[in-house]
Amino acid sequence: MSFSNIEIKARTSKPDFIRQYLSENGARFIGIDHQTDTYFNIPAGRLKLRQGTIENTLIFYERSDHAGPKHSVCRMMEIVRAEDLCEILRHALGIRVVVKKKREIYFAGNVKIHLDELSELGFFVEVEASDKDQPIPVERLGEQCNFYRRAFLIEDDDLIACSYSDMLLTRKYAPF
Repeated sequence: MSFSNIEIKARTSKPDFIRQYLSENGARFIGIDHQTDTYFNIPAGRLKLRQGTIENTLIFYERSDHAGPKHSVCRMMEIVRAEDLCEILRHALGIRVVVKKKREIYFAGNVKIHLDELSELGFFVEVEASDKDQPIPVERLGEQCNFYRRAFLIEDDDLIACSYSDMLLTRKYAPF
């Protein structure tokens, strides 16, 4: 499956505020997922295998790194035997980095919101607006991301340009 995704990622020191906002505004809480994302060595884009208690998915995406809403085209598939696939990909491609996180998952229509906690990096919020289930213009997806950015009081300095994997590889960002 291929779809467009516009996302923002930001540090947050206000996860309780964001949880309350989501609860008061009808977002659907899916649950808490303890995820391990294994990134593999590939020449372009990012290939990761997500193993979690809720989501088990192989994901390939290409995205430029800059603060603010970022457009990516994603290709993904659900995985049944993630451990076996991880072993095969490890041998074939090699592992670039492993990211472990505790993720709270919420949905507000086509917008997926994550509250992430990484022991090495701190707390983050991600907003992902996608046309995965219905056609939505890319401009509208960007507007949705910016709506939640304002609602969650995300400042310019809080925005993160890169992925957690890049953050761990470079150790560029320290926890709050």
